[in-house]
Amino acid sequence: RSQKKIKGILLFTKIHKENDLYIKFLSNDDELVSGIVYGGLSKKKNNLYQLGFFLDFNIFIKTNKVTSINAELTPPYMSQIINDKFKLHCLLSTISIINLSILEGQKVNNIFKYSENFFKILTNNNKWLISHLNYLLDLLKLIGYDIDHLNNFNKKYFDLEKLNFLNDISNSSIEFPHKLLSSNNIYKKNHDEISNFFKIFETVFEKNHLLNINLYLPNHYHLFKKLLLEKLKI
Repeated sequence: RSQKKIKGILLFTKIHKENDLYIKFLSNDDELVSGIVYGGLSKKKNNLYQLGFFLDFNIFIKTNKVTSINAELTPPYMSQIINDKFKLHCLLSTISIINLSILEGQKVNNIFKYSENFFKILTNNNKWLISHLNYLLDLLKLIGYDIDHLNNFNKKYFDLEKLNFLNDISNSSIEFPHKLLSSNNIYKKNHDEISNFFKIFETVFEKNHLLNINLYLPNHYHLFKKLLLEKLKI
C-alpha cells in the first residue's frame, strides 16, 4: 500500500454503491486520476465533493484493489460563485469541457495551470467572459487544435468546413470575432460575435476531437450558452 497527495480539480462524480462515490479529477500533474471515496455520499463529504472544487487529494493505492481517495478543500474556493447563476453555469460548462478534453492515462501539458488561472479570474473578477472565451481557445490549442487567430487577425472570416481563416466570405464561413477577444467589455451588440465564437469553438472541438471518441458537447455547455445569449439579447 502506498499514499500520495495531489492537488486537483474535481471533474466528475458518480454513485458507486450504497454510500460511496466514484470520482475523476484533473491533477496538478496534468493527468486524469480516478478512484473511490468511501462514504462520499455522507452529508459531510458530499458537500466537499462538488464539481469544480479545488481539493488536496490523499490517494491510497492498494495492490490489486481499487484506489481510495479522501480530500480537503483548497483555494481557489469555487463556493464563492454559487449564488451567481452566470458564473455557476460557466463553471459547470468549463468543467464538463475539460472532462471531455483529457482521457484517463493521457497527459495534457499545462491544462491544470491554464484552468486554475481561469477559475481564479472567474471567482475574483466581474469581467470574466472574455477570459473564458480565450481560455476555450487555449484549451483547444493544448489538446492540439490551435485556431491561431492571433496570426490571422487580418483575415475577417473563418471557414466552418475547412477550419481555416479567409479574407473573403464563403458559403461555409462566418465572421471571426477578433475584436471581441481583445476587449474587456461586453455590450448588447456583442450577441452575434459571441454566438459566432461558440459556433467556431463547437465546430473545431467536435470535428477534431469529439467525433474521434464518439462523444458530444455536454448539456452544461449548451445551458450556459443559452443563458448567456439570452441575456445579451435583452
